[in-house]
Amino acid sequence: MSKIVERTLDLLELFGREKSPLTLSDIARLLNIPVSSCHDVLQAMLSRGYLYELAPRAGYYPTLRLQTLGKVFADHDPVLARAGLLLRSLRDALDETVMLARVSGLRAYYLLAFEATSPLRFMVGIGDPVRSLYATSLGKATLGALSPAMLDDYLKDAKLSALTARTLTSRQALRADIELGRARGWYLNNGESIEGVTTISAPFRWNDAVYVVTVAAPAARLDQRLEKVAGMLTNICQMLEMQPKSP
Repeated sequence: MSKIVERTLDLLELFGREKSPLTLSDIARLLNIPVSSCHDVLQAMLSRGYLYELAPRAGYYPTLRLQTLGKVFADHDPVLARAGLLLRSLRDALDETVMLARVSGLRAYYLLAFEATSPLRFMVGIGDPVRSLYATSLGKATLGALSPAMLDDYLKDAKLSALTARTLTSRQALRADIELGRARGWYLNNGESIEGVTTISAPFRWNDAVYVVTVAAPAARLDQRLEKVAGMLTNICQMLEMQPKSP
């Protein structure tokens, strides 16, 4: 990725983290980049209306232009338009967090999330990548979508470090778990990435691409209804897969 693109994205994410106006020197210091390079990015975003200066030497802050564009993107996203109503209905039925991710090779990142109403709930950021390929249900679904040769290559070099006492650190055990997930149509993470958290993921294909729906909740709430939730989840994925392809 070009340096100018990376710095522009870094700048936007910085405002998201800091949640306050920032001066040129603040931005350069927090991003650890030269003031001259920061100035170029800042001026480009000012000229395009993505930032504004509160007052001379009072700092800069994003305008609502990104929010306006984001709404346009969301309103016309073909995947979210297909999946949004069904995933929201699944969240409402379970009152647990439901997420949608796009899988590409060994990468998976979240596109959509409907959170549970409970204060004790699982949360992810839109655009965040999968936390672990071997210790999360989304990661296992990602591995399950690989060809046999690609899965062999991953397992040959994978470092399966224990994240909790339940993490599968044996290549043989992980392969068996992935094969089980393929056979039943859903993948399980039972406290393998975070103690006390259970996640279930099921894949579906649309336009020759792989997507994964995940339900996540505290184990105390999800484990007792695991089979029921898995059935609802796979049914949703079957409905999504059967919908017409985009033109």
